[in-house]
Amino acid sequence: MPQLAETAIFLAAAVLAVPLFRRFKLGAVLGYLAAGVVIGPSVLRLVANVDNILRFAELGVVLLLFVIGLELQPSRLWVLRRSVFGLGGAQVLASALVLGLIAVAFGLSWRAALVIGFALAMSSTAFVLQILAERKELTTRYGRSAFAILLFQDLAVIPLLALIPLLAPGPDAMPAGSPWLAGFKALAVIAAVVLGGRVVLRPAFDIVARADIQEIFTAAGLLVVLSVSLLVSSVGLSMSLGAFLAGVLLADSEYRHELEAAIEPFKGLLLGLFFIAVGMSVDLSLIAREPATIVAAVVGLMLTKFAILFAIAKLAGQGRQSARNLAAALSEGGEFAFVLFSLAAGYRIMDAQLVDWLVVVVTLSMAATPFALALNDRLSRRLRKPRSEEQFDTIDEADSQVIIAGFGRVGQIVGRILSVQKIAFTALDRNPEQVETMRRFGRKVYYGDASRLDLLRAAKADKAKLFVLAIDDVEASIQTAETVRRHFPTLKIYARARNRFHAYRLMDVGCELIERETFRSSLQLSEQVLTALGVSEWSAQLTVSRFKAHDEQTLERQHAVYHDETQLRQTSIEAAKELESLFEQDREEAALLNAEAAAFSPSDVR
Repeated sequence: MPQLAETAIFLAAAVLAVPLFRRFKLGAVLGYLAAGVVIGPSVLRLVANVDNILRFAELGVVLLLFVIGLELQPSRLWVLRRSVFGLGGAQVLASALVLGLIAVAFGLSWRAALVIGFALAMSSTAFVLQILAERKELTTRYGRSAFAILLFQDLAVIPLLALIPLLAPGPDAMPAGSPWLAGFKALAVIAAVVLGGRVVLRPAFDIVARADIQEIFTAAGLLVVLSVSLLVSSVGLSMSLGAFLAGVLLADSEYRHELEAAIEPFKGLLLGLFFIAVGMSVDLSLIAREPATIVAAVVGLMLTKFAILFAIAKLAGQGRQSARNLAAALSEGGEFAFVLFSLAAGYRIMDAQLVDWLVVVVTLSMAATPFALALNDRLSRRLRKPRSEEQFDTIDEADSQVIIAGFGRVGQIVGRILSVQKIAFTALDRNPEQVETMRRFGRKVYYGDASRLDLLRAAKADKAKLFVLAIDDVEASIQTAETVRRHFPTLKIYARARNRFHAYRLMDVGCELIERETFRSSLQLSEQVLTALGVSEWSAQLTVSRFKAHDEQTLERQHAVYHDETQLRQTSIEAAKELESLFEQDREEAALLNAEAAAFSPSDVR
C-alpha cells in the first residue's frame, strides 16, 4: 500500500505540474523538476526514500539511451557527420576543458574536475528539443546545429559512463579484481554483445513477431534492453551503455519503429519519474544557506557555456543572431550531468555534499533556460532595430510584376515557378536568418518588414500587378494586407491562409484570392483515398468537387457571422447537415438511374 500511495502521488504531481508548465511555455522537464521539489523532503515531504526512487527511475535514462541508439542509423550519422563531430566535438571538449580548469582552480582533484567539466559541458537534450519544437525553430540553422551538438553529447556520454569506474581513486572503490582484468572483461562483454546481438536479436524478434501479440513484442523489447544492460553492468560498466548498444544493434532492423513505439510510453513515464526524483533531491536548505554562491555558480556556468558556444558558432560561419540563439539554447546543464554525478559519487570520485551542490546548480540552470531565451529574443530585437531604422535592404529590381511577402515554404514555391517562366518578382522577408540562407543558395531576397509603407514603395508596389501574401505569422499577414489595401487599392492581393479564421480576416481586408494552405492537398489526398477503397475515379472526382464547392460556399456564408461563436457553431451544424443531404440526394438519384437502366432491355426497342 505505501508503494501504491507513492505512485499515486507521483502521477498526481506530474498531471498537475507538467500541463501547467507547458501552458506557460516553460517545458515539461521543468514541470517534473518542480513537482519533485514540491513533493520531496524539502517542501511537503510526501515522499522520503529519494535514493531508492532515483535508482529505479534511472531506468528512464536507460530506455532513453536505447531509443537514441535505435535512431542512430549509420547513414543518418554520416549525413550529419560535420555538424555532429565538428560543432559537437568542439563544444564538448572546449567546455569540458574550461569548466574543468575552473574546478581545479577551486581546489578539486583532477579526477573530480574531469568529471565535472564533461558533465557540465552537457546540455539537456529533452529540454532543448522540446523548447525548440514549441518555438517552431528546430528547422532553423541554429536549431539544426543545436540538434547536432546534442546528438554528439548523447554519444559522448557513452565513453564517459565507461570511463568513470576507471577514475575511482582507490582499490576499495574499484570493481573487484585488477583494473586491467576489469577492463578486459568489459571489452569482452561489449564485443560479445555486439557480435552476439547481430546473430541472436533479429532471429529472436522474427519469432516473437510471428506470434502477432503486441504485448509480447513489447515485453521482448524490454527484456532485450534490461538483459543487455544487466550484462554490461555486471562487469562494472553502466546499464545505460548496454541499452545504447542494444539500440544501435537494432537501428537497421525492420523492427526499429515498432520497438521505438513500444518502448516510448515506458521511457516517457520513467524519464518523468527520473526528473521528479532529481527535483526531490534538490536541497532547498542549501539554496537558503548559500543563495549568492549558488546564483553566482548558475550565472557563471551559463555565461561560460554561452561564450564558448557563441565563439564556436561564429568560427563555423554562422551569423551573430544564429550564434546567439544557439548559445542561449544550450547554455544550461543537462540531465546526463545527474547520471554522471551520481555514478561519480558511487565510485567516491566526488563527495555527496559536492554532488548535491552541483545538482542544485544544474537544475537551476535548466529552470533559467526559458528566461535566457526570452532575454536573448529581446536583445536580438534591440540589435535588429537600428537596421530597421536605417531603412532596409536597397531594392534594385526594376520591372517586377509580382511582390512576394514572406519567402518561406509557400513563397519559395511561388518564386521558383515564376523564375522558370522568366517572370520578375521581388521577394521580401523580415527574418534575417531566412534572407541569409536564401542568398547562400543563390536566391535574391530582400530583408524588411512588408507591412511598412516605405519598404512597399521602395519595392515599387504602385507599379506591380500582383502582391503574393505568403507570411506565416497571422497577425503580421493581416497587418501587411491592411497596409497594401489602404495605400495601393488597385494592387491585387493573392494570399495564403493558415486556417479558416485567418481566411475570414483576409476576406475582411478584401483580398482577391485566398488559398488555405492545406485545403487543396487534403482534397487531392481524399480523392486518392476514395479510389484506393474501390470508388470509381469519376465518382471520387465528383465527390471531392462537390465537397470543395460546398465548403467554399460555406466559407463565404460564415464570413458574415464568424465573430459570433454561437452563430458560427450553428451555421457549421447546418452546413454539415446540408452536405449530408446533398450527397444522400446524389445517391438516391444514382440508384434511380441504375434501376431504370436495369429495367431497360433490347426487347423494349423492338
